[in-house]
Amino acid sequence: MHELFHGVFPALLTPFDASGAVNYDALRELVRFNLEKGVNGFYVCGSTSEAFLLSHEERKKVLETVCKEAGGKAAIIAHVGCIGQDLAMDLARHAKDAGADAISSVPPFYYGFSFDEIKRYYFALAEAGLPVVIYNFTAAGVKLTTEQFTEFLSDPRFLGVKHTSSDFFMLERLKAFRSDAVIFNGYDEMFLSGLVAGADGGIGSTYNFMAEKYIAIEKYFRAGDLAAAQAEQHRANNVIAELLKYGVMASCKTICNHLGLSLGECRKPFAPLTAEQKRRLIAVYEENV
Repeated sequence: MHELFHGVFPALLTPFDASGAVNYDALRELVRFNLEKGVNGFYVCGSTSEAFLLSHEERKKVLETVCKEAGGKAAIIAHVGCIGQDLAMDLARHAKDAGADAISSVPPFYYGFSFDEIKRYYFALAEAGLPVVIYNFTAAGVKLTTEQFTEFLSDPRFLGVKHTSSDFFMLERLKAFRSDAVIFNGYDEMFLSGLVAGADGGIGSTYNFMAEKYIAIEKYFRAGDLAAAQAEQHRANNVIAELLKYGVMASCKTICNHLGLSLGECRKPFAPLTAEQKRRLIAVYEENV
């Protein structure tokens, strides 16, 4: 099982049509686009997918669509995170039925849940029958310590951690605690840094349209060519620095649309980029392809 979980996993965007409905044909095209580049897997219905702007049923259908299109060609991690445990459990059971290889979740947020409450949530998810990847994303409002993560990693049902953090000391300590735990780097702009600290791969938003850069970074890193890996990370970061000015998901969709993928715009209250912002972003992307 563990051999499935390594390398480059796009955190898939959710395409919408002009009416705001999910565009499942475009989603299938996005999956094929990335399979052709050689990605190792997909992270489905996470932050990049606008998961919390999707209905419960839309989240299920998006996962079903990706599982069918990937067709065993790539590993599938289904993000099932919700504030409510029962809702998350329903998505977790559905993920197993749909053919996902693992589930993932942010900690339940907003209400300031205690660690004991968060533990109950995650151990309930582990009962659904798929390996669990904890989504460490402090921007969601929950900060867990290294010691708290090891309480989960002591149980083999927890596959590992999606580490969307610049705390590479924590990443290294988690890998040192359990060498077979799968640790995915989360911040695209620090993919190489994560690999150096011991990450097994990465899950990222900009992988949707430039997965080849991250595949190259990992290849160069594993081969010991640090200078080449740094050069690829530099070019990726030039694009990331520009898109951070305008918003991650809207910018990623802008570049995907430029490449001929019909991803539309983000759901409100996200605002679309202006024509000038799109022009600047695409210019920087083209300079760093």
